[in-house]
Amino acid sequence: MKHIGALQAVVTADLSDPEPTGAELDAIELEMPVIAAEVELLDVFIMTLDRPVSELDARRIRRARRRVLAARRELVNGTAAVNTPGVGA
Repeated sequence: MKHIGALQAVVTADLSDPEPTGAELDAIELEMPVIAAEVELLDVFIMTLDRPVSELDARRIRRARRRVLAARRELVNGTAAVNTPGVGA
């Protein structure tokens, strides 16, 4: 029988840096409106999995898609303003 103890270290998580950095947390916080809108869109799709899509469901899907697009647009426009020196100051 082979001993697999040495292989376990390879698959074990690296504990030297278990927490996200401040920059990573800031990036997540900046993207939260997009994430929330995408979760809402996914919820709408899940609601329609087990039944035919009604007109009301189609409207919900369109609204959720528009919210995702608007959140992405705000993220891109806000990021461009932050990264461009002299703009938005």
